[in-house]
This record gives sequence, C-alpha cells and structure tokens, in this order.
Amino acid sequence: MNVFTLVRSINCCCLLLAALAATGCATNPVTRKTELAFVSEQQEISMGAKQYLHSQQSAGGKFVLDPALAAYVNAVGQKLVKVSDRPQLPFEFVIINDTVPNAWALPGGKLAVNRGLLTELKSEAELAAVLAHEIVHAAARHGASAVERGTLLSAGAAVISVLTADNRAADLIDVATQGGAMLLNFRFSREHELEADRYGLDYMVRAGYDPQAAVELQETFVRLAGGKQPNWLEGMFASHPPSQERVDANRAKAAGMPAGLFRGEEVYRQKLALLTKIRPAYAAHDEGRKLLEKQPAQALAQADQALELEPREAMFHALRGDALKKLGRDAEAEREYDAAIKRNDAYYAYYLNRGLVRQRLGNQGGAQSDLEHANKLLPTAAAHYQLGKLAQGAGNSAKAIGHYKLAAGADSDLGRRAGAALLRLDLLRNPGNYVQVEAVADGKGNLGLRVGNRSPLSLTRLRVTGVVPAAGFQREYEVAGMLKPGQSTVVPMGVRLADFNVGLGQVRGQVRSAEPVE
Repeated sequence: MNVFTLVRSINCCCLLLAALAATGCATNPVTRKTELAFVSEQQEISMGAKQYLHSQQSAGGKFVLDPALAAYVNAVGQKLVKVSDRPQLPFEFVIINDTVPNAWALPGGKLAVNRGLLTELKSEAELAAVLAHEIVHAAARHGASAVERGTLLSAGAAVISVLTADNRAADLIDVATQGGAMLLNFRFSREHELEADRYGLDYMVRAGYDPQAAVELQETFVRLAGGKQPNWLEGMFASHPPSQERVDANRAKAAGMPAGLFRGEEVYRQKLALLTKIRPAYAAHDEGRKLLEKQPAQALAQADQALELEPREAMFHALRGDALKKLGRDAEAEREYDAAIKRNDAYYAYYLNRGLVRQRLGNQGGAQSDLEHANKLLPTAAAHYQLGKLAQGAGNSAKAIGHYKLAAGADSDLGRRAGAALLRLDLLRNPGNYVQVEAVADGKGNLGLRVGNRSPLSLTRLRVTGVVPAAGFQREYEVAGMLKPGQSTVVPMGVRLADFNVGLGQVRGQVRSAEPVE
C-alpha cells in the first residue's frame, strides 16, 4: 500500500465517523437524553422483524399448548405498551416453550418470555414488571444502541486496519445491522438495566400495577443469584444480571410512587392453572433431555412419564422420538416425530429430526422435504449438511456444494465434516486448486513433471498433462500410487528438452484429475 492510498483510506474512515457523529444525534424517546442515533425507527423494526421468528425457533419455539395463556400474556403486554413512550412500535409478545426462566427483547418491540419464567412469578403485577422491563429495552432503543456502538467500533477498527492491510471495507452500517441475530444473547449494560428498571416502574404505575411487585421480584432474583440456582444462571441472570444496586434503586423509586395498586395474585393463579398442573411433566422431559446422550433408554422412560401426565405436548413426543432414534428404532422414532408435528407443525427441530430418520430409513424424498422445511423455519448446519449429502447422492454437485458451504460455517464437528465434504467435491471439480504441476529437467535434459499435493487429503488417481505449445506437443500421464498431503513426486515425460529446441520455461504442466482417498 502506498502512502497516498493509506491517507485516502484513513480520511474515508474518519469522514464516515464524522458524518455519523454530525448527522446521527437525536433525543431518546424514553430518557429524553441526546444521544447518537443513526439507526432509524424503520431499521429497528426491520431488524427485529427479521430476527423474531428465527430467535423464537432457536430459543425453543412457541408454547402452543395453552392459547388462552398466550393471549393473557399478550394482553398484559399490550396494556403496558399503551402507556409506554413508543406505543407506535409493532409490539408482539410470545411465550417460548422452555423451562429456563428468561425473557428477551429485540429492536422494534419483538418480545418473548419463557414458560419457565411464568411458573416462577406469583402475580400479574410481577408479570407486568418483567414485560415492562423488556418494553423499555425496546422503547429506549437499547438494542439499536448496541448496533450503533458496534458500527462505530467497526469504523474505528477500519481506521486501524488500513495501517496493516489494503482493506476494502463493505458498508459498515449494513454489516452492523446484520448483527441482529446476536441480539438475543446480548447482555445489556449496567446503565441500560437500571434504565429498564426505572422506566419500567413508571410504565407499571401508569398501567395500574403495584410497583412493589417489581421490587419484590428483584429481591427474589438477587436471592436466587446468591444461591447460584442453575436454571436462573442460564436464563435471566445471564442477560439481565441482578444486583443489590438494582434492588435499592427500585425500592427508592417505588417509595415515592402510589401504593395499593393492582397485584392480581388470584387471576394469575387461574391463568397459570394448566401450566402449574403439568409442571411435573416438563420436569420429567427436562431430566430425559439430560439423559438422552448417554442413557437413551432412561430418557425414553422419562418421555413416557411426561406423556402420561400430558399427551398433548409435542415436545414430549419429540423426546421419545429422539430416544428411539438413539436406540436405533428408526421406524418408531418417525412415528413419534409425526405425532409431534401433528401437535405443533411450526417448530424446526421436529422436521429436522424426522428428516434425519427418514434418510436412514431410505426415504430420500421425505427426508429432503423435511430438511428443507426445517431450514425455512431455522437454517441449521445439520440440515444443510444432510441436504448436501442428498444432493451429492443424486449427482447434483453444484447444489451439494451450496449446502456444504453453508454447513461448513458452523464451528463444530459437523461443520468440519461439511468442510471436508466440500473440499472433496471441489477437488473433483477444480483439482488445479489443490495439485501443483511444474516442468523440471535433470542434468541430461530429460523432462519431467513435478506433482505436489497441496490439499489436506491424500490423493490418488492423479492424471497430469505435459504441454510444449511451441512444438505442438501434449501428452497425458498417470501418477502411480498415492500422494499424501504435502508430498510431491516427479513423473518422467519420456522426452528431452533438446527434442523441442525450447527453454524449460516454455514447457507447461497441468493436472487433469485427482480423487481423494476415502
């Protein structure tokens, strides 16, 4: 890189930072503070909408067994939205079918609360406290702020990177807004948590809920955190860390707010009656999940126990299918996945696992249909890898490569297997990317082709061609045996340099074909 390119690159990055700082200031709709804000409201809404369904799927899927409970949670949420600072946002509330106590918010008002958190709450006011907190995260642009900070950090990093490389950066704002997929696991800052608590109390009171419920809930969170409750550490405590500071701040603010407002213990108990009744069934399911990998027979017994208590729950049938699959009872497993899909046809994992079983049963068409449907709900490396294998088996190498490329992006053993499959396929199509061929001559002028294996695989059935264009000479040769990674060998061409009256630089070598050793 020359100095002019360096200066120009730094200037461009600095101009981007300056432009963002100059044009991106706005008043926060909740705190009324002036802050950097260059992600528009429409971009916020778009980010959340794009990620919402995939986030639900990756978190456990919707809880569909009790539609009345889902409607109740949504009604409480919408009641709070009406008194929020951004009621115009398209707020949505869903229950996630997971025992881990958790709740989360995406930009633009897309919120979720886990089934496991609902069973830990004691009143509608406590539910309102949880939802109001998440509504503030959305209304106060906390997720969008994370994207904006990431964009500025990316722009700053670009300034540094031009010092070490000729870097041609893509549009930083577009790249940053694609990070919405990671917002589900985002840990809000201490400042944002305190804001969500403080303004969440305001929303509660405006909607008629007792603010003391939020104080009591935070006290419970701190107590559970001190006791290191595993479920809570995996859920709320990971993304919304409790602290005595938050309890004290809530207590101080609530002390100056109206007392004796609605708590709703009895109505909450009534709305949660079904979920409370079948809570032991979910406990049996969760225990079965822990046993599945090493003790599938015991996992099967836990699934049966859960189904005795609640046969309508799709995830219990899915656990039974997973256990049967582990035990090699694929036909029975397929029937259990059928039962799960019949009860909930909107969760990716049921289609994914039925597709895997159908593939093992030889039903390639059914497997492909299921895996493709699973990917529409939530794209996964597992589905793409198996679809790659199906495409490869059908002789469609281009389609197989497309699936393997997507699966290879996963940082897992399956991702590495997909990468190896991709390499094998690409090697067959583009052997020149992996095999180096160059012309050599010994002291007597005898010509040969040095063939080197630059791939991480052992290669066999190598065929190479020696060409002398000026003399119209072209001949194909077979490399005997196998070449290990990094190994090279010389194949005699059976002719001498003097035969052509040319220099060695006018002799060419190229690889015609190569196959990986399976």
